[in-house]
Amino acid sequence: MNLNIREYRSTVADKEIIIETGRFAQQAGGAVTVRLGDTMLFCSTTMGSPRPGLDFFPLSVDYEEKMYAAGRVPGGFFRREGRPSEGAILTSRVIDRTLRPLFPKNMRNDVQVILMSLSHDKEHHHDMLGIIAASTALMISDIPWNGPVAGARVGLVNGELTVNPTYTQMQTSQLDLRVSGTADAINMVECNAEQVDEATMLEALFLAHDSIQGIIALQHQIREDIGKEKKEPVADNIDDALQSEVCAKVEHQIRDIMRTHSDRAERREPLKALEVALQEEYAARNASIADEDAQHDLKHVERAFDNVLKQVIRSRIIDDGIRPDGRDYASLRPLAAEVQLIPRVHGSGMFMRGETQVLTLATLGTPSDSQFMDGISPEDDKRYMHHYNFPPFSTGETYPMRGPRRREIGHGALAEKALLSMIPPEDEFPYVLRLVSEVMSSNGSTSMASVCASTLALMDAGVPIKNPVGGIAMGLIKEGDKVAVLTDIQGLEDHLGDMDFKVAGTVDGITALQMDIKIAGVTRDTMRQALEQARDARLQILDVMTGAIAQPRDTLSEYAPRMESFRIAVDKIGAVIGPGGKNVRALQDEHSVKVEIQDDGLIFVSGETGPQVLQTIEKIKNMVEDPEIGHIYTGRVTRTENYGAFVEFLPGTEGMVHVSQLADYHVKSVEEEVSVGDEIMVMVINVDDTGRVRLSRQAVLEGWDVEEAKRRDAAGSRGPRRGGGDRRGGGRRDGNRRGGGDRQGGDRNRRN
Repeated sequence: MNLNIREYRSTVADKEIIIETGRFAQQAGGAVTVRLGDTMLFCSTTMGSPRPGLDFFPLSVDYEEKMYAAGRVPGGFFRREGRPSEGAILTSRVIDRTLRPLFPKNMRNDVQVILMSLSHDKEHHHDMLGIIAASTALMISDIPWNGPVAGARVGLVNGELTVNPTYTQMQTSQLDLRVSGTADAINMVECNAEQVDEATMLEALFLAHDSIQGIIALQHQIREDIGKEKKEPVADNIDDALQSEVCAKVEHQIRDIMRTHSDRAERREPLKALEVALQEEYAARNASIADEDAQHDLKHVERAFDNVLKQVIRSRIIDDGIRPDGRDYASLRPLAAEVQLIPRVHGSGMFMRGETQVLTLATLGTPSDSQFMDGISPEDDKRYMHHYNFPPFSTGETYPMRGPRRREIGHGALAEKALLSMIPPEDEFPYVLRLVSEVMSSNGSTSMASVCASTLALMDAGVPIKNPVGGIAMGLIKEGDKVAVLTDIQGLEDHLGDMDFKVAGTVDGITALQMDIKIAGVTRDTMRQALEQARDARLQILDVMTGAIAQPRDTLSEYAPRMESFRIAVDKIGAVIGPGGKNVRALQDEHSVKVEIQDDGLIFVSGETGPQVLQTIEKIKNMVEDPEIGHIYTGRVTRTENYGAFVEFLPGTEGMVHVSQLADYHVKSVEEEVSVGDEIMVMVINVDDTGRVRLSRQAVLEGWDVEEAKRRDAAGSRGPRRGGGDRRGGGRRDGNRRGGGDRQGGDRNRRN
């Protein structure tokens, strides 16, 4: 078979990107592979016929994460790919949000974009390659589309902005910024960061946009070389005469309603009544007309009414500077924040902005509660999770609840990223964290309200976050050269506006961004203004939040598990686990705790009370402690010989006390001084090359330092001590032995 294979290359930040066409999927509308390093993606784009009665553009973008790409076999019972992972869904959303604004208005053809990971080298990311692949496939296809676009990632590695950093570089990056755009403007942003200031963020945004220009130019060349002729889309456009007629009927009345009713609830009924009257008028007209071609589609009447409403509100904003609720461009709606609302949970926080209300609940868990990540990226588990729920009652609607949708997964991920860099590291705060944001009422920007409520819940739970995080949604109205950047957009402004730009951060900088637009792109000046207004709003929001709770609580909830972590040498793990897990099971049973040991020697101990946990930790540390010369231990006599006693002073570690070092007087017989099972205090005075340990009890009783103890041990081992009997007296030995025991016990008590 003759394949018309074409290969194109371009360089982004000194890294070569290879685009190939013609090898796969000849029957698709367009198909390409894109490769960076050994990471390779396939993308196909195909257009079908419109579905009857559809009143929206049916675009579907699906990224399929194939486990073979990373040389892995899928988990689960069936050992094959099933429902998409959260990472795959987020990648699909990023690509969809980039492509969707550039399709013809009112297009109704089915368009399907399918991406598959063919190879993954675990160094180069696949999401931004997916944008390039989808754009190129659309460009060479017969699908009408106003591209091309391209995407790039920017990191802040060692203080330097880096384009398309690898996974290894991203481990130390303070910024993970993903940007897509056309040749003229940015049209999608997704970002999480570690309190990056606005100036640096703008520099990164512009760097990303500049870096994709070569890929955009290459796509134009590919289109010229092999692009198919574009088909005419099936568009569901409203007749211009109908639109003008509806406008003449209702525009004046809509303006009066918007002018006299700034409250959403107050204007809902008069607007609905006006729309119903209009529908009834056209329904009656249709009934009186026999010619079906002369009748007006009532769905078009409804859309024409919406268009008039949209234009009235946009003109009031852009021309008069008046928003639907009467605010100016930069004002916030009323704010409220509360904590400790729900009993028994580990932490709770509620945040309100206008009619938007979110309740977040925080739960603390142990390391075994972390989420296993069965994907192709190097990330294998998560200890911090954020889940977002948007029930129908939050907007006064009813519809079936079938689990989280893509939008809910995306909003949860955004809130998670906003707080991720503020979560204390595992070695400082070893708990697994799960936050659940329940949207109780929605009128715009519930994702940013989730960020605020989640911050409150974390502080209420006693999680020592680095800084509180607040979030705000910015909007845009653009008519010709006139531009209005809106702070704290409500639902209506989101619906009829041109941009939804979410910004989250602390007093020190930005922690997350997300931008979606409905127009071709936004200029750099608009981006700059939006970030400046967002910072002012964020600081106001943080003031309200810290008024509810100024800092994380000093103690955890009484219902949260108590957990501590510490690290041991890797070669000591076996001693803690024991044969068949005997040692660790005994510890758990004795103290009613849970002990979790990681391969790098990090140990987590959790239990219901602090003393249980601390006692377990002390025992584990004793189990792995190496004998320290000069250190005093309390040990148990395990056996006796005529030359000395063997003492287990650390778990599994014995040493020998020579008979000359058993007491501070002459000892004739070891058995007369100590018996198996006795507890005595001993000093480690030597450890030879083979690991044998020499102990001294006399050093403890006499108060010698280790050097003195070594000299006395060496002298005593050569023969009986002279004058020992004369100094003590035979009759005093038994009494001294008893006294020595009391003294020994006193020493032991002092040590304990």
